[in-house]
Amino acid sequence: MESLHRKVDMLKIGFTSLLFGLTSFTAMAQMSVRNDNVVIVKDEILFVDDALTLGETQSKLYLREEGQLIQGNEVSTNAGLGELSVYQSGYASNYTFNYWCLPVGNNSAMSGNEDGRINLIDEATNVITAQDPLGFTSSIDAQFTDAYDGFSAPQLTISRKWFYTYSTSSTFDAWNYFDETEPLKTGLGFTMKGVTGNLNQLYDFRGKANNGTISNFVTANEFTLIGNPYPSAIDALLFIHDPQNTNINNGPSPLPTTTGALYYWEQLDQSSHNLSDYIGGYASYTISSTGVESFVPATFNTYDNFGNASPLPPNPGGGGNTGFKIAKRYIPIGQGFMVEGASDTPLGSSVYIKNAHRVYEKISDGDSAFFRMTAFEDEGLNPDENLYNEYGLNIVPSDHKRFRLNVVFNDEYTRQLMYNFHDSASPGFDYGFEAKMPSTAETNAFWMLGNEKYAIQADAYQIDMAIPVAITTENQQEVRFSIFDVQNFGETQPIYIHDKLTDIYVDLTQQEYDLNIDAGNFQSRFEIVFETNSTLAAAERLKEEIDIFVNRNAKQFVISNPNLNDIMTFKVYDTSGKLVIEHSVSDLENRYTYPSEKLSDGVYLTEIRLRDNSIYSKKVILKQ
Repeated sequence: MESLHRKVDMLKIGFTSLLFGLTSFTAMAQMSVRNDNVVIVKDEILFVDDALTLGETQSKLYLREEGQLIQGNEVSTNAGLGELSVYQSGYASNYTFNYWCLPVGNNSAMSGNEDGRINLIDEATNVITAQDPLGFTSSIDAQFTDAYDGFSAPQLTISRKWFYTYSTSSTFDAWNYFDETEPLKTGLGFTMKGVTGNLNQLYDFRGKANNGTISNFVTANEFTLIGNPYPSAIDALLFIHDPQNTNINNGPSPLPTTTGALYYWEQLDQSSHNLSDYIGGYASYTISSTGVESFVPATFNTYDNFGNASPLPPNPGGGGNTGFKIAKRYIPIGQGFMVEGASDTPLGSSVYIKNAHRVYEKISDGDSAFFRMTAFEDEGLNPDENLYNEYGLNIVPSDHKRFRLNVVFNDEYTRQLMYNFHDSASPGFDYGFEAKMPSTAETNAFWMLGNEKYAIQADAYQIDMAIPVAITTENQQEVRFSIFDVQNFGETQPIYIHDKLTDIYVDLTQQEYDLNIDAGNFQSRFEIVFETNSTLAAAERLKEEIDIFVNRNAKQFVISNPNLNDIMTFKVYDTSGKLVIEHSVSDLENRYTYPSEKLSDGVYLTEIRLRDNSIYSKKVILKQ
């Protein structure tokens, strides 16, 4: 924490009818609010290292205008009959789900976290009083109904028909119903539909602040719905890469608890509560240990009455065939998401969320988002332009490469795939760089790793690599391949889709590739490559006719060209892909030299381009 020199031993509020506002960073060892006193934290962070005690029923702590509470001790000793109150807005209609996680539990004199309940939710009324001229403290209990639809006015009323949890399963029938009075384990996520009349309904969560280390059980290849259980944001990087989540066996060969990916549900409003009318899907998010984020949006599926996914029907209502919402590194208060147990945990293990993962990040700053729309300008957000591009997609560092592949089926159903490249990535599974495919739709596209399907994959970049694109189709249909968000590739570097059946190469950076395809499973027909057969053949020929090496004594790159190939340019790139040397060649000679003395020692990629656009490249080691 910053500014801990401002920390005091204990803050005890014990004066009658006091309205006490904290509007700057405040840190303390313990905090106790007694009797009918209240504390308001507005647009700032309150740090309490140890216990938060809200002693009596009327003792209150209000977090307002994105004020957040962070605590330090990993063993919760929070106690008291009073309430912490924190707001969060959902983004769902009365027909669609948000995934939630309660930031508070039952409030009592008992020390530590207690199970929560849905009826801890209030409606924020913003009623102005003489004591509270800003209306920060007023609320009324939310009501609950057996009707299918909840509504926002005249009083917040939530339909109890749509409260479900999901734990250690991969089947639709594992959704577990509960009502607003039943206990909900701390940290376990739940579903709740929105209300009629307000897509951005504001919910007031009131109870004992969850605190300390919180765990939930996961099992191999099965999903569990969890979420952020605190009245503050959490950092996905710290959560995903926590040592207890990445090395459950505490051995030299790490065995992670989960696959390292978070899955967020998005649903189109079809004005129907029938499962067979649902149109939705899961977005996939992961982040590397160095902070490189990878995200692909939901692909919308329809669902039958047994929960099986299938592609969208023609002309789906609601528009769009990929998701509109985006997830980011900082997970806000109340956000729920799915995690999948790693295949190395057949007996199950616990996934941990801790105080150490908590951070003060505001939704209004643009780097934290309750899973919602991507259009920053429509949300009034101000993201760092060095982190996000005009699409709201994060920008990778210069030593990484990335592209997104869109596979469109019948102009109705789009599967987006991402491929990451970095020297640290391996041919096997790379935790924090890759995410398995969340969809079970019969018509789909995916990368393959062993027998597993992936939406996001990673590898070390090689110019001669081939990346299979697996396609499954339930019926004969049109398929279209396109590409975008190409980052840190050379401006002239093609990215081809190679149809091996017809031996057609199409550079997707220049045009799309359309074809009609029969029903079937095509795991080896299509591949992404960066060279065609002709360029590969030319490269093999040039390998025999041209050589590039370093003359250490003369501090020069030397090109040997005995066959007098018509060379156009000579370029040198460092390991991050940055162009460090570029020379145009005008004369036809059998030997060229270029100075290397300004470069530091290391590995470099040299590239020769001939006037017929054939390319020869070679890695060289510079040690001067």
